[in-house]
Amino acid sequence: MHTKVLTAHVPLPLVDQIDKFAHQLERSRGWVIKQALTNWIAEAEEHHQLTLEALNDVDTQQLTPHHDIQAWVSSLTSDNPLKQPATPFK
Repeated sequence: MHTKVLTAHVPLPLVDQIDKFAHQLERSRGWVIKQALTNWIAEAEEHHQLTLEALNDVDTQQLTPHHDIQAWVSSLTSDNPLKQPATPFK
């Protein structure tokens, strides 16, 4: 795999945390940073995809009424909590 060196200004306390973690894992600083970036990108992509799906649900009126959600949440601390509202999602 081809690689490219990136440069970033990182606050010293974060560098210390990275170095500490790298030492604990017996890995290099670069390995820790690469893992962190890989995981962050995967989470950001998933978040973006879920946002697009949610916006599509709004556009197509695939929604659970707010009052149903409010009633359910309010009931969670009661002796007889309501069943979670059915979602009209796919």
